[in-house]
Amino acid sequence: MAPSSSSSKISLKLLIDSKNKKVLFAEANKEFVDFLFHIFSLPVGTVIRLLKKNSMVGSLGNIYDSIENLSDTYMQPSQSKDSILNPKIVNNGAHVPLLLPDNGDDVPMARKFYSCNSRCYVGDDSTVVCPQCNTLMTNELPYVAGGGAARLAAEGGGFVKGVVTYMVMDDLVVKPMSTISSITMLNRFNVKEVGGLEEKMVSLEMKEGLMLLRSSLQTKNVLTTVFLA
Repeated sequence: MAPSSSSSKISLKLLIDSKNKKVLFAEANKEFVDFLFHIFSLPVGTVIRLLKKNSMVGSLGNIYDSIENLSDTYMQPSQSKDSILNPKIVNNGAHVPLLLPDNGDDVPMARKFYSCNSRCYVGDDSTVVCPQCNTLMTNELPYVAGGGAARLAAEGGGFVKGVVTYMVMDDLVVKPMSTISSITMLNRFNVKEVGGLEEKMVSLEMKEGLMLLRSSLQTKNVLTTVFLA
């Protein structure tokens, strides 16, 4: 179940209740779990921008449109609409398969820090005004990463370890997979006949990644909605 060489596709093995047309759970590797955890770390502005083009439900899209249409005249001098609508994703040293549109605005950026000329304060936004000397904090400071980033790279990066297979439920509950946990899930769903179960291999690419992101905000039957609807 390894991703393709371009890291643009991930395979999942679904266990399906054929009678009820429902995904009971998916057998997933590290890459898929990293993707799920990465979704959780995305800025709200990024999520809204991605879903606006894919039938977003709810009113958050209206807030996005309001900011987009608001004249810069009404914005504070130290703030910009772009910093709200297109928030940058800070790189935590972990490689994650984004499975999201290849848009320059969504590329993780290196961690940077800034200060004013007098170095009164330190911040991570070069558009902020120093509260002490009232000058822009535009002087970039050198940043040295700790040993943790190197260790993460050596261990394969991402959020979770790849030494085990993970069980991902239809509602995206994630847990390490084992024989006992599989049997427990079958009992939980009151599965009496194993013959009524079907295994299905599916691929998760950019299209399915966006569908999963949208469905996770709308239903608890996410995997069923994305792969069986």
